[in-house]
Amino acid sequence: MATAKKADAPAKKAAAAATPAEAAPAKRKPNAAFMKAMTPSAALAAVIGKQPMPRTEVTKKVWEYIKKHKLQDADKKTLINADAKLKAVLGKDQVTMFEMTKLVNAHLS
Repeated sequence: MATAKKADAPAKKAAAAATPAEAAPAKRKPNAAFMKAMTPSAALAAVIGKQPMPRTEVTKKVWEYIKKHKLQDADKKTLINADAKLKAVLGKDQVTMFEMTKLVNAHLS
């Protein structure tokens, strides 16, 4: 009887190993609305460039600009201190990073 249990064990392990691969979720497809190329306003184009790009790329370019010019607040990292170019887009001297996305999206068409 002991040999029968040992013979069944590898078969159970092989079946269990095959199950997670089959149950792996499919990769998410990006939302088409986020991938649509948007044209920036003149004020936003001064920060990220004038070529049309998806919202995701716009956000990346804005963050590149913020980091390059060291505009993130030193004490509270969620705050962005606007320079002259960024103030034309944001309309304020200082905004939160969450508020920034909303304000930047208003400059896309």
